[in-house]
Amino acid sequence: MQLRMWMLDVAREQSFTLDHLYQLATMSLDAGYNALGLYLEHRFAYPSTPWSHGKGCLTPETVQRLQSEFPSLQIVPFINLLGHFEGMLYTEHGKRYREELFAGMQASPSNPEFLDLCDRIIDDTVAIFKSPLIHIGGDETWQLGASPASQARMEALAAEYPDVEDPKARLYGAHFGPLAQKVIDAGRIPGVWGDMYLEHPEALDLMPKETVIFDWQYFNGLRESTPKFTERGFQVVGCPAIQTYNATWCHLGPTERNIKEVTADAIEMDLHGVCITTWECALFGAYDTLIPALKASGAILSGEKDVSLLGAYYEESADHGEWALRMSDKLAECGGTFTPGKIRSSLKVRLLLNANPFLAWMHHSDELCGEVGDKALKVIEEAILIAPGEAEKGVCFFARASIEFVRVAEASRKLYAEGRTEQAVAKLAPLRQMFDDLAKVARATHIRFGGSLADIERCRIAKEQLERMIQRIRTYGDGSLGYLPAFEVLAHPKFVPHDQACWWLINRWANQ
Repeated sequence: MQLRMWMLDVAREQSFTLDHLYQLATMSLDAGYNALGLYLEHRFAYPSTPWSHGKGCLTPETVQRLQSEFPSLQIVPFINLLGHFEGMLYTEHGKRYREELFAGMQASPSNPEFLDLCDRIIDDTVAIFKSPLIHIGGDETWQLGASPASQARMEALAAEYPDVEDPKARLYGAHFGPLAQKVIDAGRIPGVWGDMYLEHPEALDLMPKETVIFDWQYFNGLRESTPKFTERGFQVVGCPAIQTYNATWCHLGPTERNIKEVTADAIEMDLHGVCITTWECALFGAYDTLIPALKASGAILSGEKDVSLLGAYYEESADHGEWALRMSDKLAECGGTFTPGKIRSSLKVRLLLNANPFLAWMHHSDELCGEVGDKALKVIEEAILIAPGEAEKGVCFFARASIEFVRVAEASRKLYAEGRTEQAVAKLAPLRQMFDDLAKVARATHIRFGGSLADIERCRIAKEQLERMIQRIRTYGDGSLGYLPAFEVLAHPKFVPHDQACWWLINRWANQ
């Protein structure tokens, strides 16, 4: 196995300093990795995109210093040249490249300005990164052919590629084939994600054979998917995942099974390598809590036997192991929203990401006000008592706060329904401090290990929505409208007094 790599998700609002990257690079070499991937999206200061450089993004100077300091560690750039372009698309300048108006995360492959930008981004990347491998993205392009321009482009390509029957395969392959060739012409090796080629296999006919396919399988091995690439003559890198995005913290057991299965398949099939992906340590994750898991994963890739991700935490200390056991396995056993799943954590999304914390109450009150919540709070409280450091405590505080918010909101709802408005308000009032405390946790994570600045703002926005709810209960909870709005209606940012039918909700198309 030539490539033993893990991929750091810089794109999800992380602001890593050079010191943070030095720590992670040192850990990588010590753990047996020979490459560190940097997943960039809009969080890299490309010289060609000065309009997209958000505060704290990774800079070319930082990358150059990292490469100079760690010459034996391949620093692989993961750039995005179609899908996951959302950080660019939702800027005033970047919106010109979009496939659809205020929707999705894909740029338009039929836009000549975007194609020119892709060329310039590749030029920037080749000039800055020394890695022989340049990953140009390509995953989750679900908006292929969505715009009239792209539909016309698909039809026009039929004459150019008459043997390709799938119109979306033509569009996709005609976009990525030349970009991969541009990387090859620069003396490098192009890498692409494999998911869209599994969905549109004819697109492979338009790709140069030098392209390396990154087959990401986060819940399965590679036996079903990878042969569809290798039998066509492509080299493949298998990609399992550290399961944080779908967890309150991390699902260690499913992660370990995924990594071991993908690694075993990669060895058996004699693949080019394995890349362990990590995703989304925003929404109160913390990359420094994952270091033992990353060390153990490196040992698995290096061929060590009887490696345990949970055991790696016990090797740090008994308390560290007991903390990880509770925040992974024991919390998952509580059920409900804590059960390992395949999509982003619903509790994280509803409490903070969607700018209305009462969504967490609306969707999770039954489970979190009952046995699931009781069990989870017990596990979390035990974890807090033995948490080995600030990072681990912060993860616990968020988990506890999520349950407490839902429970307090439900208690307030009952008082509101009974017409006891001041008591309902009094029940909600202490949640102001809860969001202030969470903001402090987010700020500490940012300072300590480059955590999300957006999390701090999400706490502020959640508190503002809480304040609006308190004022609305006081204003309309006495029935002065002639009716009592449902608690969830009153809690919605789009609530309008006297719109008893909630037309803003019924007419969903207007939610754009």
